[in-house]
Amino acid sequence: MNNTHRAAHHPQMEYNLDNMDGKLAVKTAPCQEERLDSGVDSMRDEDMVNDFRELHVTDVGECTPECEPWRAAVTDDGDTLLHLAIIHEAQEHVLEMIKLSHNHPFLNEQNHQRQTALHLAVITEQPQLVERLLKAGADPRLADNSGNTALHIACKKGSLASFGVITQNCHSHLTSLMSFPNYSGHNCLHLASINGYTSLVESLIKLGADINAQEQCSGRTALHLAVDFQNLPLVRCLVDLGADVNSLNYGGFAPYHLTYGRQNEEIRQQLYQKTAQELRPLPASESDDSEMEDLSDDELYDDIKFGQ
Repeated sequence: MNNTHRAAHHPQMEYNLDNMDGKLAVKTAPCQEERLDSGVDSMRDEDMVNDFRELHVTDVGECTPECEPWRAAVTDDGDTLLHLAIIHEAQEHVLEMIKLSHNHPFLNEQNHQRQTALHLAVITEQPQLVERLLKAGADPRLADNSGNTALHIACKKGSLASFGVITQNCHSHLTSLMSFPNYSGHNCLHLASINGYTSLVESLIKLGADINAQEQCSGRTALHLAVDFQNLPLVRCLVDLGADVNSLNYGGFAPYHLTYGRQNEEIRQQLYQKTAQELRPLPASESDDSEMEDLSDDELYDDIKFGQ
């Protein structure tokens, strides 16, 4: 790729970095879909490799503010050199940039999808970089354009290693990180429950997450969500850990009510026994009453078995 082509393709990356020591070598393994969240899909892989090879990073002993234009280099998608190096798993150069940027705002730069280097390290399953970033001053409270922090993403993906690193290195922010809702109204426990990661659910609760926290869209708790997704092991886990079986969502439904019309008889049996007797019937409404009057007993209870 000639200079004219590169300048047209990356109008924000026209830097003379000849003074910087050591070229970036890029691992060109195929990227997973989630790795393209930062907008790297707008560039051909071979173009990306060539751009990496033409960029340099100053050795820490030679570093001065005047010779750090690599911190200002961004793509059309808002990715910094650090974002790109993480996406392409150029670990040696990621570590060098982190070392040179200890407690520097550069570590928390967000691309056009508001992803930081920390978000991308979790997405690309590089927990060793997650730890280095956190220890160098990366802010775990920053959210992407879906309202997800790095911990949200770890819980959504079931990334046990990244989850462990974040929770072990963010003690002062851990309570707020676990309770913080994303733009869909889900906190970390909700995301782990939706995706069926029982071990993460257990870990979050042991770390102090509110087992009965309601997601903001419809007021479902983790137990409601476990029933919604018919996840018997998770239902058992949550009940054993003390989840409130009588908690009502915004529609007035307890977890047991969500077993109506569902196939998992074991979930229904377990929740029936534990749900308060007065809460076992479905909440009635005028419309429900009028519709039920027109149904025979066989039609009304065809798909519902109580306490069996």
